[in-house]
Amino acid sequence: MAAAALAALGACGKKERPKADLAAAKINTIGVNSYLWRASLETLSFMPLLQADSNGGVIVTDWYANPRNPAERVKVSVTILDQDLRADALRVMVSRQAAVSSGNWIEAPVQAATVQKLEDIILTKARDLRRNAIAG
Repeated sequence: MAAAALAALGACGKKERPKADLAAAKINTIGVNSYLWRASLETLSFMPLLQADSNGGVIVTDWYANPRNPAERVKVSVTILDQDLRADALRVMVSRQAAVSSGNWIEAPVQAATVQKLEDIILTKARDLRRNAIAG
């Protein structure tokens, strides 16, 4: 009787495991989707970074002023919310400031299209990275 129970339990542990897809949409060895993470870092590479936490999926830049428009500066925060490569797994926030005559900075509005464009760039890069991993 005990031998039959052990045989039954042993059979439960011998499930066939599916083969790993190296370019799967869900790659999370760093805590978040690696394609979204890499695409976010590449997209923001021209800005100085304050924080990059791959386990929590948070990237925060320092203020960046475009040399062509030094009276304006922006700061970006990217949060990766999921381990899957999906549009709703990405949240981008942008802060903008404008210089005033006294040398101080005041908050300025950010166009919604700016945030949307940044999200689109990151998602497109992430999909390209995944596509290249499949082809490679």
